[in-house]
Amino acid sequence: MQFAQKLAQLEKRFDELTHQMADPAVISDADQYRKVTKAQAELSEIVGQYRQWKSVEDSLSQARPMLQEKDPELRAMAEEEIARLSPSLAKIEDEIKILLLPKDPNDERNVVLEIRAGTGGDEATLFASEIFRMYSRFAESQRWKMEITSSSESAVGGLKEVIALVSGNRVFSKLKYESGVHRVQRVPATEQQGRVHTSAITVAILPEADEVEVKLDAKDIRIDTFCSSGPGGQSVNTTYSAVRITHLPTGLIVSCQDEKSQIKNRAKAERVLRSRLYELELEKQQAAVGAERRSMVGTGDRSEKIRTYNFPQNRLTDHRINFTIHQLDLIMDGKLDPVIEALTTFYRNQQSADESKV
Repeated sequence: MQFAQKLAQLEKRFDELTHQMADPAVISDADQYRKVTKAQAELSEIVGQYRQWKSVEDSLSQARPMLQEKDPELRAMAEEEIARLSPSLAKIEDEIKILLLPKDPNDERNVVLEIRAGTGGDEATLFASEIFRMYSRFAESQRWKMEITSSSESAVGGLKEVIALVSGNRVFSKLKYESGVHRVQRVPATEQQGRVHTSAITVAILPEADEVEVKLDAKDIRIDTFCSSGPGGQSVNTTYSAVRITHLPTGLIVSCQDEKSQIKNRAKAERVLRSRLYELELEKQQAAVGAERRSMVGTGDRSEKIRTYNFPQNRLTDHRINFTIHQLDLIMDGKLDPVIEALTTFYRNQQSADESKV
């Protein structure tokens, strides 16, 4: 196999890390132990596939010489074994090639989720609320933590806008293809004649940047405080706990009023601002990269219509990969795995094809 030598090195490294995890010196050092376990976990899938490949290849190497046997029964057994195992070996090799592709450096990051109602008036705000619930339920199933930083409700109880921090294991890797325009087709509750209406919202997934990568200089920001509005108990309209941060060089404005503490609101707002500044820097870097190396350009474009949710037909269609599933009721309840897996597989295969051309 083409990658056998490299895979053998990865397996050796995996075994070394496994032994280190049992080393008392490593166990006693929390930071070192965390690094070792993370590195070992990152290698576990590809090493598992490599070991499976070795097992199948070993079985094939034993079956091939049997094709020269004079006994027709032994030859038939060998042919049957080879016919059974060869497709399995090819499948494992394809999976290994995908696992060996360069990793997205942002895959391990937490994200800032931004949802905004677009065309469709009140119906769009109701759909924005339902999409936020969908992501919230999915986050629960992944054991992620979701913290709202700011939200704005419509008169009918929908959401004009909601911004939330989502933290947990490999959040960006699973949500990075969700950015774009999400379109809904259904009969609104206010429609008297039963006509299907079309509305739209925008979703943005921003990888969260840490303080080291994006430093906020005091001279570049203006901080304003104001009274919170909406639900929140006695602190609402009585204390200046809400925070608005303006980044003077770019004009970016971030507000947070979810917490009763001004300090906590400022910390959350700074996290969102860093992520937006980080995204601006990423966009500059991507613009400088050659077109042939940008296999996933467009998947994060907020102006691009990426998906349609058709309620009368219980259908979800992702237009980027021509993927359709007639389980919209389950999708809206947070069961997003089939959609995310289809997107991940498509873009990994595309990346693999692009890599082979270079």
